[in-house]
Amino acid sequence: MISKRNIMVYVLLGGLLMSISWFFGLTAFIFIAFTPLLLIENYFSVGDGIRRKKLKFIGLTYVTFLFWNLGVTWWVWNASAGGALMAFLCNSLLMTIVFVTFSNIKNKINKPWSIWLLLPIWLAWEYGHTLWDLTWPWLTLGNIFAFKPNWIQWYEFTGTSGGSLWTLCVNILLFKIITSSNFSLKKTYKPLAAILIPIAFSYLILFTYKNTSALKEQNIVVVQPNIDPYNEKFDIGYNDQFLAMLYQIKGKVNSETNYLVLPETFVTGMTWYGLNEDNLNSCEEVIWFRDSLLTKFPNLNIITGACTFTIYTDTKNISSTARKQQNGSFVDFYNTGLQINLQKTQSYHKSKLVPGSELMPFPALLKPLESLAIDMGGTIGSLGIQKERDVFEGNNGIKVAPVICYESIYGDYCTEYIRKGANFIFIITNDGWWGNTPGYKQHLNYGRLRAIETRRCIARSANTGVSAFIDEKGNISQSTNWWEKAVIQASLKPNDELTFFVKFGDLISKLSFIIASILLVYYWFLRFFKR
Repeated sequence: MISKRNIMVYVLLGGLLMSISWFFGLTAFIFIAFTPLLLIENYFSVGDGIRRKKLKFIGLTYVTFLFWNLGVTWWVWNASAGGALMAFLCNSLLMTIVFVTFSNIKNKINKPWSIWLLLPIWLAWEYGHTLWDLTWPWLTLGNIFAFKPNWIQWYEFTGTSGGSLWTLCVNILLFKIITSSNFSLKKTYKPLAAILIPIAFSYLILFTYKNTSALKEQNIVVVQPNIDPYNEKFDIGYNDQFLAMLYQIKGKVNSETNYLVLPETFVTGMTWYGLNEDNLNSCEEVIWFRDSLLTKFPNLNIITGACTFTIYTDTKNISSTARKQQNGSFVDFYNTGLQINLQKTQSYHKSKLVPGSELMPFPALLKPLESLAIDMGGTIGSLGIQKERDVFEGNNGIKVAPVICYESIYGDYCTEYIRKGANFIFIITNDGWWGNTPGYKQHLNYGRLRAIETRRCIARSANTGVSAFIDEKGNISQSTNWWEKAVIQASLKPNDELTFFVKFGDLISKLSFIIASILLVYYWFLRFFKR
């Protein structure tokens, strides 16, 4: 067991297990990864004279979470050393605050069952971390099962919070066995059953699920242009990029093609600031698509990323992200998804923005600091957003969710597209800024979770990184290689049925948030009013 001499071994073991669970097919280690940290917390809670060493407990907890953050997301350093340090240090600090809060509440209540309070407190933290401007839910525990989609087909009911709940439950059961006064290997049947029963249920769903929608399959072409986001993408002319794309898809797009999918910010515009949204249909860049492709293939729908902007003529309606120009006007810039066909051009503004790159957190307060934003290979500074999700309705009656890059790691967020009628999810992204690291691979696999949660096929177009197709069960096909020009084609079946998770949202997280709020109020009552 833990002693003063070996406590750092448990700290490093916890951080190591949390980290390696994300790599090399070692997902199962997550079921024991939190146990060392729980043992450390128990040591400081019941040991003699330990109350005076709370700062040491906080420090050791912080080191454990810092190890985890560095071990899994170190690749953020490739984009910005300063931004990476902020992400590592701040996210670890927030995790530490949450875990120490759990410890304080557990010890104040001081009941045998109070260890289970970790469940609502941690799940409430994960949920809250998806809602504010400093959002960075990359290490949500339920995300880890993106690498084992056959284990979590039941995400169509729970979303990733079900995976987080599963992980913590198994760790707590293991902890209780280890700390039991009459330890016995026979007692391991509880954590083993807690692992195997959900997996068995998942395989039952896997073998019985079938897309029964009457909608017809759609022929989809996905392009990976492979343009260096730092040295080419925003330096060479857009006309050169456009012509290169036409050459790339020659012979791939035909009269049977329903969708052509291009990556995030593919349309940069003739000027550095992109396309004016007041006249999208008449923009020269949009006309190029019509003249070169749509007149030849009138049934084609083109979905692409673009840099766009809006000029405010009424100063009363200026948003908190609008930037004042030298002529005195105010402009909002957007990371935009476009659908272009012969009938119309539709737009959607990316609304889950990357903190420090596309968003200066709390822009109403910190707007003067937006010049410090990290350049991750796109439009930088605080971008504009929109409050509601939009879906693109094609000339074939099919509706598509235009999910842009970072948005694809938010499960509950993506359900809003589906409730608005989306039959497909198209992820358009630019993963080139983090280099040939695990980052783009993790991002690709997180898309599998969205497919299972919503039972929607996914077409994924990456500027650099991995372009691929993902079916309703989370299976990846035709994945491209890193740093290559590629065009892939597939016939995907749309779906118009709603899963339980889509209908009702993330119930586990919302219930946990309510319970955690009650626990906090009760804790402060015990501490200050009932001494």
